[in-house]
Amino acid sequence: MSEAEKLQQKIRRTIPLSEAMQFAIDSLDTGNIHVSAPLEPNVNIHGTGFAGSIYSVAVLTGWALCTHILEQAAVDAELVVAKAEIRYRAPVAGELHCATSVDAGQREAFLQAARAQGKGLLALEIQVGDDRQAVLQATYCAIPKTTSQG
Repeated sequence: MSEAEKLQQKIRRTIPLSEAMQFAIDSLDTGNIHVSAPLEPNVNIHGTGFAGSIYSVAVLTGWALCTHILEQAAVDAELVVAKAEIRYRAPVAGELHCATSVDAGQREAFLQAARAQGKGLLALEIQVGDDRQAVLQATYCAIPKTTSQG
């Protein structure tokens, strides 16, 4: 089973809404992720993507990439969205597609801050649709778990 499939299963198991939305990780590597969700379970009364679903799939896209980065670096951390703002630019008329990426410098700064300072922040821009029908600016916060010595 691929890393993408394992992470998708983890997300669907621990975040029930992702299962209902049929969130799927299409591709994943160290610095890039592409996800999708079909329109049908995420539709609004106009026959286009429901704004709440668009936001949720976009937030999960960034969360999944950050989770993957932490897991690849063996950093056991709680990961939360510290801040997120979305701009809806046009209706999403078909399947929801989201993508984001991070370069090596951003990734290393995120991991270094998490390890050394006890809190790592990573700001991502998540694009929805090939024509950027929506754009989410989100900052994710990783706080490493501490283990008690005894």
